[in-house]
Amino acid sequence: MKTKVPLFILLFLLGFLSIGAIFGGGALILSPDGKFLKMPVSFLEASPFNNFFIPGMILFIILGIIPAILVSALIKKPAWPFLERINFFKDMYWAWSICIYIAFALIIWIQMEMFYIQSVHWLHNFYMFYAIAMILITLLPGLRSYYKKDNVD
Repeated sequence: MKTKVPLFILLFLLGFLSIGAIFGGGALILSPDGKFLKMPVSFLEASPFNNFFIPGMILFIILGIIPAILVSALIKKPAWPFLERINFFKDMYWAWSICIYIAFALIIWIQMEMFYIQSVHWLHNFYMFYAIAMILITLLPGLRSYYKKDNVD
């Protein structure tokens, strides 16, 4: 099957993102002063936040929990009609579409982070390329064909 390798890569990318965001977001939630991650609150001076709690929640849920759910959904292919409402690609399975949304959420997250901390770290570049890789893998013809609604049922 042409989709095995790209699907494995996509599942790996989602899983790695999820684990990192759950631990990173969790650390920020548990330590809103940033001490667990050795991040000073001064990083947030230009942001609308006084501490890391809200950014930690966003990171934990959007880039942590949702990708973990997507890994399972891409394997088991459950029909969740309520998620079809946010599926802009009506001919595609909802979890495939949300993979693209998550990649764009990662790009937005990294851009906002660089804007607010007014600095660029090598990890920012890494995660920008990571998000682009997620989009490119998701758009591969084999995966698109595999997750077409005609093939999912």
